[in-house]
Amino acid sequence: MSHANARLTFRGRLLIVERHQQGWKKAHIADAMGVSRGCVLKWIGRYAAEGEAGLHDRSSQPHTMPTKTAPEIEERVLRARAEHRRGQDWLGPELGVPARTVARILRRHGVPYLRECDPMTGEVIRASKTTAVRYERGRPGELVHMDVKKLGKIPDGGGWAAWGRAATVDQRHKKQRIGYDYVHSLVDDHSRLAYSEILPDEKGTTCADFLARAVAYFAVHGITRVEDLITDNAFAYRHSTAMRQTCADLGVRQLFIKPHCPWQNGKVERFNRTLQDEWAYCQVFVSNDERAAALAPWLELYNTRRRHSALGGLPPISRL
Repeated sequence: MSHANARLTFRGRLLIVERHQQGWKKAHIADAMGVSRGCVLKWIGRYAAEGEAGLHDRSSQPHTMPTKTAPEIEERVLRARAEHRRGQDWLGPELGVPARTVARILRRHGVPYLRECDPMTGEVIRASKTTAVRYERGRPGELVHMDVKKLGKIPDGGGWAAWGRAATVDQRHKKQRIGYDYVHSLVDDHSRLAYSEILPDEKGTTCADFLARAVAYFAVHGITRVEDLITDNAFAYRHSTAMRQTCADLGVRQLFIKPHCPWQNGKVERFNRTLQDEWAYCQVFVSNDERAAALAPWLELYNTRRRHSALGGLPPISRL
């Protein structure tokens, strides 16, 4: 297999030499092979100096690398990644290394992307696509995203994360239904400021009351008016009288995504994944109350101190 950046294979380079030996002009060889005259001159010169051995691929690595990152710095980056399971935008400022350098170190050592890994173990479990087309509203409050994330409750003493699958799938646990938590979230499109609550259901009145409290939270943090609200097409959002009345009282226009296109509500969908990775599943909780109590401190961290890659490494509060 030829070098990844090579224009010609070994056979193509040898064909250049053969045609030159047959008396072809270099310009004609270049035109016939679809390469530059400089390329033809290079391979003819290589063959003259080294024979056929000179036509094989060579490493494109430079002979000297004066600015190469020191091995001890690379080791610090790899240890920090393994310990904290964070990306280059977090690791770089923490270690005093440019984020781009951190990314190259991770790729050079074959460290997988975070989006491909299990948040608790760090093992590679999936592959994902990256959306190429992004959008962002021009001012805070112009558009907010709303969604509900359903999480299984944690039994007293801990669930499978604490005791393993085998200990929690026996007959006793199958009969014992512990129910779900419904994490309602609202995210501002421009600043990414987020607000979440754990509620007992996802009914229309519950969603409407949450929206009112979330808008009040946004107002305290400088978003004095919410103009548009986008959600999926869940029954509670689209058909609830309470939801429509609350939006009318707040002066908020309701928008809905196209069916089966969750990326149109992408800001809150991505927040839901961060919520799971960094709050719900980041550590072993031994009770549901313990996990619920950890939500508010984590949300404060997210809004005021956590670096956000879409905001240039700054937290959401920096845009308010």
